[in-house]
Amino acid sequence: MADTIFGRIERGEVPADVVYEDDRALAFRDVNPIAPTHLLVIPRKPLEMLASADAGDESLLGHLLLVANRVAADAGLENYRVVINNGAGSGQTVFHLHLHIIGNRPLKWPPG
Repeated sequence: MADTIFGRIERGEVPADVVYEDDRALAFRDVNPIAPTHLLVIPRKPLEMLASADAGDESLLGHLLLVANRVAADAGLENYRVVINNGAGSGQTVFHLHLHIIGNRPLKWPPG
């Protein structure tokens, strides 16, 4: 996996407004938010995208969802959307797996 801005944030080389961290995940505010609350959750393990994960990552993937729920609750969100883009065609621009937690504005369906 190529080094990314998220890898540099995870290593502390680039500052970020961190809202949660543990030994497997890091969550921080998106610098280009699309909603009043827009948080990102990344694994510390370098995974390019969801399709790069395998059965050995099952626990990590579940952990990322639990972290997403926790940071949403900590941000006071009752209603929010969790988005994972997988590949450039889906809108992924940083190739380090990340979950977007988006809230505090009306969200329509379908997205995009």
